[in-house]
Amino acid sequence: MNVKSLLAQSVAASLLLASSSAFAAKVTKDQVVEHYADIAHAVFSDSLTTAKVLEDKIEAFLASPSESSLADVKQAWIDSRVPYQQSEVFRFGNAIVDDWEGQLNAWPLDEGLIDYVSADYQYELGNEGAIANIVANTSLTIGASTVDTSKITPELIADLNEIGGSEANVASGYHAIEFLLWGQDLNGTNAGAGERAYTDFVVGSGCTNGNCDRRGEFLRAAADLLIQDLAWMEKQWSSEEKGNYREELLNGSADNGLRKMLFGMGSLSLGELAGERMKVALEANSTEDEHDCFSDNTHNSHYYNEQGIYNVYTGLYKREDGTLLSGPSIHDLVSQKDQQAAQEIQKQFDLTRAQVGQLVVSAEKNNQHFDQLIAAGNAQGNAIVNETILSLVAQTASIERAAGIVGVDSLNPDTADHEF
Repeated sequence: MNVKSLLAQSVAASLLLASSSAFAAKVTKDQVVEHYADIAHAVFSDSLTTAKVLEDKIEAFLASPSESSLADVKQAWIDSRVPYQQSEVFRFGNAIVDDWEGQLNAWPLDEGLIDYVSADYQYELGNEGAIANIVANTSLTIGASTVDTSKITPELIADLNEIGGSEANVASGYHAIEFLLWGQDLNGTNAGAGERAYTDFVVGSGCTNGNCDRRGEFLRAAADLLIQDLAWMEKQWSSEEKGNYREELLNGSADNGLRKMLFGMGSLSLGELAGERMKVALEANSTEDEHDCFSDNTHNSHYYNEQGIYNVYTGLYKREDGTLLSGPSIHDLVSQKDQQAAQEIQKQFDLTRAQVGQLVVSAEKNNQHFDQLIAAGNAQGNAIVNETILSLVAQTASIERAAGIVGVDSLNPDTADHEF
């Protein structure tokens, strides 16, 4: 993401919000919840669209592997993360999303389950699947389970998730694809991402590290499963489907819908983004706990998580085709009750978005990526991450304030057992 465009987009969205709120007709809670469903559908639809582009790039790459075609696939993967990361705000409060998302975005993972790894590879103690290497083996025995892996299919990799009872055994989703494209990041807290050679996918005499045909099969199957999963979720939010989750949500009370919205925002802001995705990695100085750890795309991943929270609050979502989806929002409800509080809450959102944006600035302008910022001894980098955590905590307090104003009491966003 270009730093200037990031900041310009932020300012433009805030100005639009201010101008639209000033002239908006009185909105109802029901309208706000319905527009929330519209945003969810748009986000998952865009996630599906970008995943299909990724699949097309994978097919072109496997047909003719080269440095340039691998670079094209990597860029398509990064592009696909933009809408998907904005979808995570719908996880918390909507069990249908939270129960589903593990197959698409589980992390951290023991990548040795999937493919070859370095000799000094660090993995979860006691995990029998941590070095199983599906790509290299046509049969696996993990604990009491023996699995025929001779044909790598979407169904197989779905079944291998959490095999042996370990959550670190992740065979599917964005991060499995990320590992197959980049390989391990062996740079620790120094500069640089994974450097897998395109020749790892060359079938025949040019193959490096063996099993290039099966590695390609795995990549293809993982992309296929990703699209199947996203297509299912897109339909759950579509206004054109009957008996889906959208219908269930809108048939419920508007107050319950608002609680889901605010709980999702607060829980992603506090327990997940500030806690699991930043605090854990910072306190342990652990690159293994970095979100997009193979590609060093974590700064964008965090930024678009924050953008997703902002989307739900403001009722604004910039689609992949550049169009802006806008409608009745929580911000409108707060403004109708207390203009001053609305301005103060908006200011906190702007401060937090700017602070999370500093992770992007650090990576793209200063070449200091998240895995470098969390390094032991990098006082300045640690301070940037810690300030971002504190700003997310303050944002969560503003979300709770907004909840109280619109009549949602005792929000209690998920802390993921972290103390702030």
